[in-house]
Amino acid sequence: MINAKKLEDIAKQISDALPPGVKQFADDMEGKTKQVIQNKLAQLDLVTREEFDVQTRVLMRTREKLADLEQVVARLEAQLDEQHQDKSSDTGSD
Repeated sequence: MINAKKLEDIAKQISDALPPGVKQFADDMEGKTKQVIQNKLAQLDLVTREEFDVQTRVLMRTREKLADLEQVVARLEAQLDEQHQDKSSDTGSD
């Protein structure tokens, strides 16, 4: 397993050993890279985790309601089938 503290120490030693111009260039590049990434992320159609979780709960409730409605429809169809069979047997015995 890699020790994170050890890696930080090595990175700091390397950073401290760099000439000031290289450090400034690296800092500038980091800043510009962050800015570009933030701009590109802002252009994406992303939602927050909170909004995602809310929509997930809404979807779960909707699925539950759909399952309930499917059961109601199945019962109603069964009742209609019974009524249809009853009428067919009544007219068939005449």
